[in-house]
Amino acid sequence: MTTAKIIIGRRSFIKSMAVAGGGLMLGFSWLDSYKPGTDQELIMPDEWFKINAYLKIGNNGVVTIMSTNPEFGQGVKTSMPMVVAEELDVDWKHVIVEQAAFNPEIYTRQFTGGSQALRQGWQGLRMAGATARQMLREAAAKAWNVPVTEITTAAGVLFHKNSGKKAGYGEMASAASKIPVPKEVELKEPKDFKIVGTTRKNVDGDKLVTGKPVFGLDVDHEGMLITTVAIPPAFGMKLKSFDATEAKAMPGITDIFSFRTYKDDYERNFFDTDAFTELIAIVGKTTWEVMNAKQKLKVEWEPFSNTSYQVGGFGGRTQTIKVPDGLESTSDHVARMKEAASKPGRIVRQDGNPEEAFKNAAKIIERTYTAPFLGHFMMEPINFFAHVTDDNVVVEGPTQAPEFVERTISARLGIPVEKIDVKMTRMGGGFGRRAYNHYATEAAVISQKVKAPVKLVYNREDTTRFGVFRPTYYVTYRAGLDKNNNLTAFHVKAGGIPENSLHANRFPAGAVDNYLAEGWTVDSNITVGAFRAPGSNFMGPAEQSFLDEVAETAGKDPIEFRLDLFKRAQENPVGKNNDYDAARYAGVLELVREKSGWGKETSNKNRGVAAYFCHNSYAAHVVDVVMENDQPRVERVCSAIDCGIVVNPGEAANMVEGAVTDGIGNAMFGEMTFDQGSCEEDNFDTYRIIRQKDAPKNIDVYFVQNEIAPTGLGEPPFPPVFAALANALYKATGKRYYHQPFIKNSF
Repeated sequence: MTTAKIIIGRRSFIKSMAVAGGGLMLGFSWLDSYKPGTDQELIMPDEWFKINAYLKIGNNGVVTIMSTNPEFGQGVKTSMPMVVAEELDVDWKHVIVEQAAFNPEIYTRQFTGGSQALRQGWQGLRMAGATARQMLREAAAKAWNVPVTEITTAAGVLFHKNSGKKAGYGEMASAASKIPVPKEVELKEPKDFKIVGTTRKNVDGDKLVTGKPVFGLDVDHEGMLITTVAIPPAFGMKLKSFDATEAKAMPGITDIFSFRTYKDDYERNFFDTDAFTELIAIVGKTTWEVMNAKQKLKVEWEPFSNTSYQVGGFGGRTQTIKVPDGLESTSDHVARMKEAASKPGRIVRQDGNPEEAFKNAAKIIERTYTAPFLGHFMMEPINFFAHVTDDNVVVEGPTQAPEFVERTISARLGIPVEKIDVKMTRMGGGFGRRAYNHYATEAAVISQKVKAPVKLVYNREDTTRFGVFRPTYYVTYRAGLDKNNNLTAFHVKAGGIPENSLHANRFPAGAVDNYLAEGWTVDSNITVGAFRAPGSNFMGPAEQSFLDEVAETAGKDPIEFRLDLFKRAQENPVGKNNDYDAARYAGVLELVREKSGWGKETSNKNRGVAAYFCHNSYAAHVVDVVMENDQPRVERVCSAIDCGIVVNPGEAANMVEGAVTDGIGNAMFGEMTFDQGSCEEDNFDTYRIIRQKDAPKNIDVYFVQNEIAPTGLGEPPFPPVFAALANALYKATGKRYYHQPFIKNSF
């Protein structure tokens, strides 16, 4: 076993003494302490402790484990408690999982994003369970008057082999509550895991398939009113005036008014991205009534002038965001990016002498790749509940970032954070969009104004048009080969509107003697933000498509070409800031080569391969495409993933399958276009997403087996599937694909 010291503060560990019926509750911050379903209904204990904590044990041995992170389908509500249960050494059948409320006094990083939940929580989650187990062992040792080293555990039962004594956890819970918190605990070796590494069903599975109220749209409280908002029809516009006379006369309408989301002097936080800060609220008794009344509003909008605002970023940095005026169109974006790309960019990294190397190259390959704005298109529309009174604030709904909800509402309403209660519901999709929580603030402002609880609900069109989109991107690659077809020079120049996606220290940086990375941006008034695998969702596809073409020009197998570069990066790396592990990178390529049967293709298969590193994990895919009636169809995808220890393999495979399907859909069809600032796609009838007939017939997922602590999984499999698909389409059609979407209106 591995010994881990308990590093905790006053607020990090909370212990409760026994109460009527017995029981033990432990709660300490898994993250502060270490930094870098049942087939039968369970019988409930006589009484549960009422205290904010992670873990409670009833007198009958039933264990409740709190899940602290927001859940939107990535499975953390199941996988994170599995880690606690593993070290507690309890039978998973006796575990109940509950969604914790937001509580920074006890919990830390209650945030969903960046594929970081298990990575950042792993060691602390383990200590949460191990500490409880140790205290139970000490209680048993004291009761039986034997050395604690002789006490063993299994499936929620304490044993003393020499005397034959045994007791369930529930029997010792009361006594364990009086045991001092240990200074260090022993953690299991991965080879001894019984729960981690096994497939466990989603703890909310039954609720989801039977339609139980788990989502934000399901929230319903006594006296609750419904509200929606009217927003400008285009980016670059603002409210001028409105007439609500007719709308107010509609049945069920209680109030209509304009309001501002933020105060004028407010320094926004990182997730306060918001293009339309002055809105019109329509408040009434039912969703149908407020939506109908909204159609009767007479509103005049007008263009706004150039503006800017301050944003406080992570690490205390503050930056100024410039918002230009004008009504932007997609055609303008393409022209502006071409112009920006023709000028010198900002040099971010340079190794060797790229200019001289390109002069001496025997062959030079240069290609440009583009990708459009993308919309998140979550199944659940934007919504949030708020009840603001003179004494406190209660808000409830789907959010990836509850901490930022609390901060912004506090600043906007002038109410201390300790009087704000943020409750998290399950999210019907997020992909980054629900980290930008302007809608929670809007609900709170409206509730304060009408002095009643309200649930804010957007229609589908406003959910789309009021988007925080994936930026539109543009990148040019150049590669120089010597007379022996060795890669001697590499140049990447990446930009976008209004952000670029450059990751200057990623592969093939470190594997090429002469390397240059430049970046540039173009300002825009269209709001952008995180979209599954931010930045990587473009650079991965572009880079891996380009390397495939370079390998072909060099006359080399695309996998062998990459493996040769990884070998160089392992044995004699260039530079010191390379942000990937070349051995692990090569490992997923070797695994996908083996499992896909690469090199043994039948004549009717057209195969493409790609691999990428992002969010601390490695993914590789081989995509097989067949032609049917002159249209390509994805027959099979073989995926290899290195994300460290896989906690819940079945759910992890599901996540990879989802990323693969999502990636293929976005690569083929995803595109958000603008005309005079207005989104041309605002619902599922105009924005093409992948359909069942478009999905791969088979997806085979394989994980690299190692004992590395879990890294990330939600995002890493997403970027490389775009490129594997593009490379397979090339084999099928003889055409290289440089611009997304590849095939919008066919397939």
